[in-house]
Amino acid sequence: MASSAYNPQGKARIRIERHAMSKQFYVIGGEYADTTFQQIAAGKSEERHGPYAEKEAHDVWRALTGKTVDNALIRYRVKPAAESGAEQWFVVGGEYASTDFKRIADGHKLETYGPYSRPEALAVWRAITGKTVDNAMARYDIVTPEEMSALKGN
Repeated sequence: MASSAYNPQGKARIRIERHAMSKQFYVIGGEYADTTFQQIAAGKSEERHGPYAEKEAHDVWRALTGKTVDNALIRYRVKPAAESGAEQWFVVGGEYASTDFKRIADGHKLETYGPYSRPEALAVWRAITGKTVDNAMARYDIVTPEEMSALKGN
């Protein structure tokens, strides 16, 4: 909702934006496979708490991190609703049988990481490709849920 206000100094109208709804936040995290905090631990799933107003989200974050302070593999973050998974991206790939990158090599499986926001997916992709730069048969891509389903053959 927008309204106008009179500015006596400049004798101009100033547009004032008012948000009908305050910004919403989620607390996201859980137990990760290692301290890079890029992949949720096997058998675990990402936790999502919310939506909350910003102060309430930080209160929930504080309570969760206080309970898990003794486990270095547990991490939670406060994220605006716009970044909390409405847009989901995955990093997929692995070692392929040939450089056409159509079939995963025997003895390997398609690796999937995510879901992430686009910037998080890019950071994970960079970390993984940095470790596999010397392997010409390794390839990873950032994909949408639909593209990932197609890659998995679902």
